[in-house]
Amino acid sequence: MRADHVPAGVPTAAWLMGGTALALVAMAMPGAAVAAEPGPSNRGTEVTQAGDAVDFAIAAQALDGAVTAFGRQSGWQVSVDQPVLAGRTSPGVNGRMAPRDALARLLAGTGVVWRMTDSRTVVLEPAPADGAMVLEPVTVEGRVLAPAQAEIGNLPPAYAGGQVARGGRVGMLGNRDVMDTPFNQSSYTAKTMADQQARSVADVAANDASVRASWPGTGYSVPLMIRGFASSNQDFAFNGLYGVVPALTVAVEMAERVEILKGPNALLVGMAPTGSVGGTVNLVPKRAEDEPLTRLTTSYLSDGQFGGHVDVGRRFGADKQFGVRFNGLYRDGDTAVDDQSQQMGLAVAGLDFRGERVRVSADLGYQKQKLDAPTLITYVGPGTPVPKAPDTSSNWFQPWSWVDIEDIFGAVRAEADLTSDWTAFAAVGARDTGFERLTYFPTVTNAAGDLTGNAAHFKQHYVTDTQEIGVRGRLTTGPVDHQLTVSGTRFHQRTEGLTRTIAGTIRSNLYEPVTAAEPATRDFDPPKTSDSTLSSLAIGDVLSVLDERVQLIGGLRHQRVLTRNYSTTTGAVTTRYRETAVTPAAGLVVKPWHNVSLYGNYIEGLQQGVVVGGTYANAGQVLPPYVSKQIEAGVKVDWGSVVTTLSAFRITQPSATATSSTGVLGVDGEQRNRGLEFQSYGELVPGVRLLGGVSLTDPTLTRTANGTNDGKDAPGVPRWQVNAGAEWDAPFLPGLTLSGRVIHTGSQYVDNANTQSIPSWTRFDIGARYRIETAGMPITIRANVENLFDRDYWASSSYAPGWLAPGAPRTFLLSTTFEF
Repeated sequence: MRADHVPAGVPTAAWLMGGTALALVAMAMPGAAVAAEPGPSNRGTEVTQAGDAVDFAIAAQALDGAVTAFGRQSGWQVSVDQPVLAGRTSPGVNGRMAPRDALARLLAGTGVVWRMTDSRTVVLEPAPADGAMVLEPVTVEGRVLAPAQAEIGNLPPAYAGGQVARGGRVGMLGNRDVMDTPFNQSSYTAKTMADQQARSVADVAANDASVRASWPGTGYSVPLMIRGFASSNQDFAFNGLYGVVPALTVAVEMAERVEILKGPNALLVGMAPTGSVGGTVNLVPKRAEDEPLTRLTTSYLSDGQFGGHVDVGRRFGADKQFGVRFNGLYRDGDTAVDDQSQQMGLAVAGLDFRGERVRVSADLGYQKQKLDAPTLITYVGPGTPVPKAPDTSSNWFQPWSWVDIEDIFGAVRAEADLTSDWTAFAAVGARDTGFERLTYFPTVTNAAGDLTGNAAHFKQHYVTDTQEIGVRGRLTTGPVDHQLTVSGTRFHQRTEGLTRTIAGTIRSNLYEPVTAAEPATRDFDPPKTSDSTLSSLAIGDVLSVLDERVQLIGGLRHQRVLTRNYSTTTGAVTTRYRETAVTPAAGLVVKPWHNVSLYGNYIEGLQQGVVVGGTYANAGQVLPPYVSKQIEAGVKVDWGSVVTTLSAFRITQPSATATSSTGVLGVDGEQRNRGLEFQSYGELVPGVRLLGGVSLTDPTLTRTANGTNDGKDAPGVPRWQVNAGAEWDAPFLPGLTLSGRVIHTGSQYVDNANTQSIPSWTRFDIGARYRIETAGMPITIRANVENLFDRDYWASSSYAPGWLAPGAPRTFLLSTTFEF
């Protein structure tokens, strides 16, 4: 039997959840070329040649490079002694085909043959002298695959280079390949987070030119600006559910992916709890892989913070149908900011079951954060010159201030295959958050940097529960294929909170901080302040023709908002809000060539309106939800090992304004952001990886009160943002990788009148990692420096007009990962 022929009945190896970590381990082993994370099958429990079809783009090159590219693009694991490949050249392979066919073409004429050792591993060997070999009996472990419409077990594979995935969760439409998505989405992998030593979502978002953190980098919260609009950290989703992840910051060691979907998306994910319209962040939890995983990482952050992270995964059962994954984290010590220390603890257990027709996953987590002398937002008074940014390692906040946050959270998701083409799904989640702080928000009063403010003791308690139910499937009407989804969602949150302002003004200075006496505080139980329920029904359809070369996405969501606000003294209801809205969306993907997608979309976002206050002529009126609208068009090109995306968008966000002539408050104001985005990621050549892009935004205020600020730039939105990151596997020392990143943000206005502004800034980051192969325990050592030149800068003025967020100082990060 020829070695380049696989006997019938042996399934190919495009298994799900192969694991980025497994790929990295095998890649680094001497004499091994390895696949990246495998991808999802098409449908059913059997893998067919058609179901395994993959787009290959591997140029003629040295055989070792071609085999590495094959592993990354196919999702197969390839094992080979390196000398077998030395001095050989591959003719390459291009086109869409089954991996086994692609491998046969890749090895044609090379004198190398292959054989399967299990359901997802292939071994390369030199061909015998007669050009043929007899295969030994192969035992293949069975593994039930999820159908294409399922979410559990269908994690999109990593793209070439392993930093970004080939696709991600597009809300109610489920997981979709980037080339089949008429929206701009980036899905950053656990590999990227580990290699960059990311601690929060803001650290991950630092790779994206369209996203910026709007809160201090050394604070306790990580809200973002996406496409120039606020995206609250309380609107981050967990496996598609709002109200589950920790409310103020998230230790990303718990996440397999951080997915950023840009632009309004009410149809896809429903109305965000706090009304974010710039985009949605979704965290994908880690799952146990087929291979056992035991990983320990020790870490150090300047100036004296030490930590440890353990990541353990196992599968059990005859078909490995039961999985357990545990992530535990603890960090404690001083940060690079004066007088500041941070303690962070995390424990998350992820369970899953994958049966023949039923799949279930469950996550239960606990996170606690304690931050002493946190860096907060600094106000600048109207008309006051914006002061020069102080030394970012200094701390003009009081050393006795503190923040204490505790989150208990969990979620369960289940899927049942009604037929091979239809799957019902349901999910429930909950979170209990306790948040307490003793802080003060100072205001700059003059160009000399003098500060005034009052200390306040704030205490808040959130209790949320959230649900989702629906059905997703495929059908055909004539020449049109449909991928239909019908779903319902519900989000409920009860909030208790109270701020007690402490008498006495604190006076200090940005450049020469003055320590005030620590105020006395007493404990109290915060009263109930609000109760909100967001519920919705949605239907969406992906219509495709010409073998999915043309895809049209359309749908509607009916959203209902019910909110009650309560008096903190009497407990009586002070205002009620009850409104509904219908939000449509449409998207188009056209593929003139297999590696080119032209796309466009129209989609809306929702924010809760207001109950008009007593100072207006229409006091008591309930304003309808604010509807933001996006029009976007773009082109995505998959060059084989590099993806580039060029997008143009226009987003309008309404706001409430009142004219002096009528005194009536209405939804008449508007911010209009028009922009261009360029994004690129992948492996430019073997051993060189790129990740970054450019964002140009024209943020214009229109229809302002009495036209006063019409045509002005919206505050906090830079016109230019650039991110350029690269990694290089040094050929002179196998196992060594060097990295660098440049982040540039243009100047920003601080106020609506554009009389105050902060200058542009540029940050440089560098890094290196070295993988050491030892008997049975690979070791990876990582070193990163953020803000290499210790630039002092105001990072953002985007959280609200008049607010300034300082950047983080130069920070050294060291870690060592042991794999047992």
